[in-house]
Amino acid sequence: MDPEKKRFVWGIALAWVPMMLTIVPTLFSAFRGIGQEKATGLGAIAGSFAEAMVTFGLLSFVVCQIAGIVLLAGGIRREQWGRSMTAVVTIVCSVGILALTSLATWWLWHLRR
Repeated sequence: MDPEKKRFVWGIALAWVPMMLTIVPTLFSAFRGIGQEKATGLGAIAGSFAEAMVTFGLLSFVVCQIAGIVLLAGGIRREQWGRSMTAVVTIVCSVGILALTSLATWWLWHLRR
């Protein structure tokens, strides 16, 4: 495997695996909580998301996302449009997740005061 392809695979893995490890169990937990406790709204989702972040670790999640973005941004080439489009979509998703994570962390920090 050439170094450019290896870098692309590592970038995709670092960007998507932490999201899947965090988001998929969070959704299952949220829906289970909604069904058991008849809870609705943001409170049901926020509790599950906080539980998943504590389990996986906020810092490791952010580091994996940033490393994935850096690896993928270096591999964008005009000649390889399929790989480049996949990289761009992944970078956009990662930046969106990082923005939501930052917003949620800021909100929880100010809510705690």
